Order: sequence, then structure tokens, then C-alpha cells
Amino acid sequence: MDTMTTAGQRTASTPEDAGTFRQRLLDGLASAIVDNGYRSTTVADIVGRARTSRRTFYEHFEDKERCFVALLAEKNAEMIREIVASVDPAAPWENQVRQAVEAWIVASESEPAITVSWIRDVPSLGVAARQLQRDSMAAFVTMIETLCDTDEWRSAGVGPVPRQLILLLIGGLRELIATTVEDGGRVSDITEIAMRASIALLDPRR
Repeated sequence: MDTMTTAGQRTASTPEDAGTFRQRLLDGLASAIVDNGYRSTTVADIVGRARTSRRTFYEHFEDKERCFVALLAEKNAEMIREIVASVDPAAPWENQVRQAVEAWIVASESEPAITVSWIRDVPSLGVAARQLQRDSMAAFVTMIETLCDTDEWRSAGVGPVPRQLILLLIGGLRELIATTVEDGGRVSDITEIAMRASIALLDPRR
């Protein structure tokens, strides 16, 4: 059964409970970032929004930074799944680029505060965050390598795409999205330029 804290909030006592409370803490951090930004968010903010206790928080995470890293890792994996699911591997390769870029932008625009926090706050954090950056970049590189290494891409004389170009593509899209959000613009407004730039970068014939 669940145990109770002195504040009347529940703590996890089973594996199922642990997963639920962990997710509530991640959701609590996400909500706090939207309202206050990552740097102004405290552990008290997170547990208050998660309706649980500091004890439960520290059962799952060493500190706020580790919670942030876990949140971004989850969001990253979710975004990659959405992009992959949006791409039709039988479509002309330029159409596939549009599908992927549009899915990337939709995912970014759905949670702009998290998107900007990812790009602006992570570089100032510690070792765990730097590892997250490397893991995230590796996952996106693998995703793009896989999407571009198909019969459709090879028959068009485009794929496979060199890793260096993929790194340039990812970095450019992230910075463009972050700058657009920070300037108060709509991420969807950059869809066409992002698509044209991606096609120009990925096509060695241009």
C-alpha cells in the first residue's frame, strides 16, 4: 500500500506506483518550466504541481538537474517516434523531407517552453546534461541516417547522407526553432525555409 507523509501526500511503495509518481514529477517539472522557466523552478515547485512530497522526489531523482535530464530524454524519444511515424518511405524523397520537417516543427511548437529550455538551459548544466546532449544528438543522427538510407533515396541519387551534413542540419534546425520561439514568432512560419534548407543540404547534386 501507499505510505503517507506528514503533509498528507502519498509516496510510492510498489513498482507501478513508482512509475506513476516519476511521471507525475516529470509532468510537474514540465508545467513549471512553462510558467517559470527551468532556472527559476525549484524542487518545491515540482512536488507541488505533482501533488507529492520532497521525499518522493528524492526517491526518483538526485536533484532538479537529474529530473530535467529525464524529462528531456523522454521528450526527445517522443519527438523521434513522431517524426519517424510521419514519414512515408515510399514517397518521393523531397516529400519525405517535408513530412519530417513538419513533424519536427509540430512537436516543437506543441511545447515551445520545453524546446527553448532544451536548447538554452542544457549547455549550462553539468556532466549528466552533456551526456544527454550527446545521446540526443546520436539518436537524431541515427534517425536521419535511417530515414535517408532507403531504396527511394538511393534511387534518387541522394542517400545515404554523410554524418557531418546531418549534424549541420540538426544544429541549424534547432537554432532556427529556438530563435523563432524566443522572438515571439510561430514555429510553423519557418516550415518552408526549413524544408528548402534541408533539401539543399541533403541533396549533393545542388
